[in-house]
Amino acid sequence: MPDQFGAFTATELYCPKCRRAQPVREKLLLILPSGELHEYLCAHCAESLGKRTVSGPAVRTAAAAAPRRTGAARRLLR
Repeated sequence: MPDQFGAFTATELYCPKCRRAQPVREKLLLILPSGELHEYLCAHCAESLGKRTVSGPAVRTAAAAAPRRTGAARRLLR
């Protein structure tokens, strides 16, 4: 059987400050040789609700996957 549930991400977690389950935002804290460390923040009050370590190949976001501009000449407007 293939690994069906290899990567879980939380969409809502209980927030003790708000006293209810709230949507969460995932924030990348560190990129380590062993993996990436993410923090879950309450979308309402920004309280830290937990951490998650992603090991294996680095997951790239759309912003990180976008090609960077090389040192192309920039024109200054006068």
